Amino acid sequence: MERPSPLGRGGKALVIAVIAVVVTYPFLLALGTSLATQEELSANGGYVLLPDHPTLEAYRVVLAGGVVTQAALVSVGITVAGTALSLLCTVTLAYGLSRPGTVAAKPLLLVVLGTFLFTPGLIPLYLTVDAFGMLDTYASLIVPVLVNAFNVVVVRAFFQSIPEELYEAAKLDGAGDFAVLRRIVLPLSKAVIAVVGLFYAVMYWNTFFNAVLFLNDNSKLPLQVILRTYVVQGEALNAKALGVSVLPPSTALQMAVLILAVVPIFCVFPFLQKYFVKGVLTGAVKA
Repeated sequence: MERPSPLGRGGKALVIAVIAVVVTYPFLLALGTSLATQEELSANGGYVLLPDHPTLEAYRVVLAGGVVTQAALVSVGITVAGTALSLLCTVTLAYGLSRPGTVAAKPLLLVVLGTFLFTPGLIPLYLTVDAFGMLDTYASLIVPVLVNAFNVVVVRAFFQSIPEELYEAAKLDGAGDFAVLRRIVLPLSKAVIAVVGLFYAVMYWNTFFNAVLFLNDNSKLPLQVILRTYVVQGEALNAKALGVSVLPPSTALQMAVLILAVVPIFCVFPFLQKYFVKGVLTGAVKA
């Protein structure tokens, strides 16, 4: 390929720099505001990018054991349990659909692909959750979205890209299907499993609509619902809800909740980014 000209390289660098500033500025502004004091917020119109006297008081209050802490624990539990169950179901289903000779593999694959075209409406979804007794339970946030058809297709395509000779060699050694999956397929599929696992984790961590729809007990609400209540809708955080007697500035508290909702995925993503190109493109090309 022809080497880009200095002007072209400079233009690309400028575009990347502008995008980086546009993406990072809101996050840095929220972070700075969460660390600011009341005097700095008042002097700067309510938001501070670089506080002169940063303090962690807002985070200490938010994590003191009140409603935000409870919601964060709920979100962590839903994310961990949901991601584990979704990966288990997705991997086993994709493995079965990828192996020749699986009973009813083609009809089942058509059912999976059919979900791309036909999605259930809101009322049938609610009635189904109610019929199975999952209303106002954490299961209502996991079971309806347990398996994603796109993820199944990607993982199945990745399994099909593994050389058939490895399957045959394992069979000759007397390994069964589950042994082949555990000892041969999974170690070779770390990239696609990491990518799909991140997709599921982000989905469960950002659970909002199903929580509003299916949960009536406020103590079971995940962090995203609390974030909407206190940040988007602008409702004031009170000392009783946070379990403390004295509150920091309300804007600092709101930004602290916002940062706590973003940081977990923000911290995990860089460690899994290296798997994205290999995991997604391999499955997509094979599919």
